[in-house]
Amino acid sequence: MSIRWGVSPIAWSNDDMPELGGDTPLEDIFNDIREVGFEGVELGGRFPKDPSELKAMLGGLDLIGGWYSGSLLVQDADAEIAAMQPHLDLLKAMGSKVFVFAETSNAVHGNRSVPLSGTPRLAANDWKAFGERMSGVADYVASQGLKFAYHHHLGTVVETAADMDDFIAATSPSVGFTLDTGHAALGGVNSLAVIRDHPERVVHVHCKDVRWETFTKARKGGSSFLDGVLSGMFTVPGDGGIDYAEIMQALRRMDYSGWIVIEAEQDPALANPRKYAELGLKTLKDRAAEAGLI
Repeated sequence: MSIRWGVSPIAWSNDDMPELGGDTPLEDIFNDIREVGFEGVELGGRFPKDPSELKAMLGGLDLIGGWYSGSLLVQDADAEIAAMQPHLDLLKAMGSKVFVFAETSNAVHGNRSVPLSGTPRLAANDWKAFGERMSGVADYVASQGLKFAYHHHLGTVVETAADMDDFIAATSPSVGFTLDTGHAALGGVNSLAVIRDHPERVVHVHCKDVRWETFTKARKGGSSFLDGVLSGMFTVPGDGGIDYAEIMQALRRMDYSGWIVIEAEQDPALANPRKYAELGLKTLKDRAAEAGLI
């Protein structure tokens, strides 16, 4: 497969905050994505769910995959597998190869009344059952021909380095990761260490950059995750504090093959999505070429 370049539509139209770009025509979003030079796009909440309609609208773009909100802290693997069928059916019909899963049953990232410091923690004796359920779902997804890619995320049960360690220990090798460089950085997770120590788990990559000063101010001020987004704590590669030369070098060392997706939610009225997407893609391609990844 080698490296393929994709993007999330969240910079154009934010599913968690519909007031951010919710009135932007999908046709305009897809035109921008194609013209910037991306090969694929992740599933957005506003996208049509009928495969034939979606294929026509994509106009040659691949559907990479898309976020699925799981509930394995409150239901078993069989119930989760039953619940995910519509999402899985759409991905299979579209030829997608990645199933991005995030546990959201106790997540707070969508709640503007909860500060960035308010992420719920999982008790030590709860990881085993959670991991067994997750492994069961991942095994099933693999049997359907897709890579299972767990998305660690601020405000969710897998946020910090300790969470990642516990999660890896509790799950089988079939549970891969969507390594999100921005959420890793702000959650205290060392992306380079994850790539180095668990290369077999890194099956999908999201690249967003971070504005450290903005994040620090938001966290100290008691801002929620969504308020942090509105203040601009995320941006595209090349416009923040993450060293993407190191990230691309680490991916080359593990011989990564798959999608690298720019996913940087900002207010599109303040950060033109096309302009920032162009900067992010150029930055990543330049650093990947220097590293010998492409």
